[in-house]
Amino acid sequence: MGRINRALKNILTGPDNALDIRNLKYLPRWAVFLIDIGLVSISTLITIFILLDLSPFQYTLLSFFEKAIIIIATNIVFFYLFKTYAGIIRYSSNIDALKLLLATCSAFLSLLIINYLSYFIVGEKIFLIGGLLINLWISFSLLFLFRLGVKQVYEYFKIVQKNESLIKAVILGVDENAISIAGALETEHPKRFKIVGFLTQDSHKRLRILGKPVLRHTQKIHKEVSSMGADAIIFSENIFTPEEKFKLVEECLEHDIAVYNAPLVSSWDDNQPIANKVKTLQIEDLLDREPIQLEVQNKIDQLTGKTILVTGAAGSIGSEIVRQVAEYNPKKLIILDQAETPLHNLQLQIEAKFTDLNFKVIVCDVGNQKRLELMFQNQSIDVVYHAAAYKHVPLMESNPHEAIFVNIHGTKNLADLAVKYQVGHFVMVSTDKAVNPSNVMGASKRAAEMYVQSLYHDQIRLDQSNTKFITTRFGNVLGSNGSVVPLFKKQIEAGGPVTITHPDIIRYFMTIPEACQLVLEAGAMGKGGEIFVFDMGEPVKIMDLAIKMIKLAGYQPNKNIKVRITGLRPGEKLYEELLNDECKTLPTHHKKIMIGQDVVRDYEMINEKILKIIKSATKLKNDKVVAKLKDLIPEFKSNNSLYEKLDKLPELKKND
Repeated sequence: MGRINRALKNILTGPDNALDIRNLKYLPRWAVFLIDIGLVSISTLITIFILLDLSPFQYTLLSFFEKAIIIIATNIVFFYLFKTYAGIIRYSSNIDALKLLLATCSAFLSLLIINYLSYFIVGEKIFLIGGLLINLWISFSLLFLFRLGVKQVYEYFKIVQKNESLIKAVILGVDENAISIAGALETEHPKRFKIVGFLTQDSHKRLRILGKPVLRHTQKIHKEVSSMGADAIIFSENIFTPEEKFKLVEECLEHDIAVYNAPLVSSWDDNQPIANKVKTLQIEDLLDREPIQLEVQNKIDQLTGKTILVTGAAGSIGSEIVRQVAEYNPKKLIILDQAETPLHNLQLQIEAKFTDLNFKVIVCDVGNQKRLELMFQNQSIDVVYHAAAYKHVPLMESNPHEAIFVNIHGTKNLADLAVKYQVGHFVMVSTDKAVNPSNVMGASKRAAEMYVQSLYHDQIRLDQSNTKFITTRFGNVLGSNGSVVPLFKKQIEAGGPVTITHPDIIRYFMTIPEACQLVLEAGAMGKGGEIFVFDMGEPVKIMDLAIKMIKLAGYQPNKNIKVRITGLRPGEKLYEELLNDECKTLPTHHKKIMIGQDVVRDYEMINEKILKIIKSATKLKNDKVVAKLKDLIPEFKSNNSLYEKLDKLPELKKND
C-alpha cells in the first residue's frame, strides 16, 4: 500500500514536492466515454424521481428500467456519432460544448420519434414529453459542467512557469485545428510556446481568437510575423500546395524565423505532451509533392489472388513494395532478402499489421541460382518485383565484382528462372544512375536493364513471349538507406560538419511511397520491354538542401553548423539523367509517367558479354571486370575514378 501511495505522490507532485495536478496524464477516450454514460445514467435517474414527484400519471407500456435503458442507449449512439469523447477535457472549447448539445438534442429527437412510433403502432406512448425535456436539460448540464469543472480545476492548480524561455509563435490558420492547437499550447505545462496571434489567407478586420489578434498574411509573411513580435511560425493547415509551402518556409528561413509543424488534433494520442507534438518542419515536408493519382483496378487485377515475389524486400524500396502489395490481398507474398536482421524486423511488422496475409520469408542471395530455382519450382509465382541490388556508388567502385554478382548475375538468375517457370510479369527496379553511367554501380544496373529488355524481345522473336519484362527508373529516394537526407540529419544532430561533395551537385528526389507506387503501376500497365520513367519535377541543389536543413533545425549555416566541401567521390556525377540521348519517350495514360524507348540490342550478344563479365568477376580482377563492362556499355565513362584510364584503351584491349 505504501508503494502505491508513493507512486501516486510522484505522479501528483512536482519537483518541489508541491501538489501539481498538471502532472496527471490525459484521460483516455474510453474513460471519458464511460464517464459520459455514467452522467447520462444519473440524469435519467434524477428525471425519474422528478417525474414521480410531479405527476402521478405515467405511461405503463414499459417499466422505468426499460425506459432508462432506451434513453441511455440512444445517447450512447449519438456520443459515438459526434465523437464527444474525442477531445482532451482540460482543453474543452465552445466546439466541444456544441458537440454535446448536438448529441443530446439528437438523442432527444430520436426518443421523440420512438415515442410517436410507439403511439401509432400500439396506441400508447412510452415517455412523457415533459420528462424527455427535463432529461435533455439535466444530461446536457451534467456533461457540460463535468468538462467545465475539470478545466477550471486544472486552471486553478496551474502555476506560472518561472525563469522559462518561451518561443513566441504565430499560428498559420484559423480553422478548428489551429484554434485547438493554440488553446492546448497556451494551457500546456511545462510551456514551450507563447502564442501571440494567428495568420490567415482570409480577410478579417479587428478579429481576435482566444484574445489573440488575427492578421491576413500577404506575399511578405515575415513582416506579419515580425509585427506580432514573434520569432516562429506553426503550420496547422493542410491547405497549401507543396510549392506554396516551400515558398513560405523559404521566406521564413531567410529572415531567421523558425518553422514548426503541428499534426491534426484528431491524430493526437493521449500520452505525449501537446508541445512535444509540435515539431520543427522536416525537409521531407518540403520536398514532398502532390500525391500521384494512379489507377487502382489494374493493380487489383495484377495482384489480388496472385503469388508475388519481392526481392531485396528488407530494403527501403523493397519493404515499401511489400507493404503496398499486401494491401491488395495477394494469394501469397514471398519476401526474399539476404540481410537477416532487417528481414526479421520486416517479418515482425507484417505479422503485426497484416494478420491474415499468407506470406513466406526467405533468406537468400539472388546470386544463389540453385536456391532460387528450388523456390521457383515449389512456388507458382505470378509476378516478380526485383528490388535487390547493391546501390552505394563509392563502395561498388571499390568492389566492382560484388556489383556484378548481385546487380547483373542476380538479375540474370531471376530473369532466366522467370522465363523458365512462366512468370507473368517481371518488374525491375532501376536507377537514373544507369543512364550514361559514370560509375560501376550505374553501369551494372544498365547492364541488367539491357539483359531483361533483350531477353523479352528474344522471347517475341521465338514466339515465346510468356514473361513481360518491365523496368522502372527513378532518382534518389527520400529516407532510403544511405540517402543524403538521413546523413545530413545525423551530421546536424552531432553538431556538424555537414559534408557535401561539390557545391554545384544536383539531384532529383522522390518519396519512398511515390517510388513504390510507380513500381506497382508499371507492373500493372506494362506490356513488356518498356522502361518507365517518372517525371520527378525540378532537380534540387544539394548545397541548398543542406542549408535549409540546418536552418530548419534552428542553426545558422557556417556559424553553428559548418558546411564542408569534400570533393566528388569516385564515380559521382554533378547531375543525373533519366534518359540518354538515344532514348525517345512515349506518353502513358498518366502525365507524370513516360515510357523510355531505348535501343534494344541482340540477346545473344548481350548474354555472351554478360557471361564473360560474370566469369571475369569470379577472378576478382577489377580492371578486367570494368573493362568488359565498358565494352558492353559504350556510354559508360568513368568519372573521378581510377578506371578513367580504361576509357583511353583501344576497343581490342578492352575485350582481352
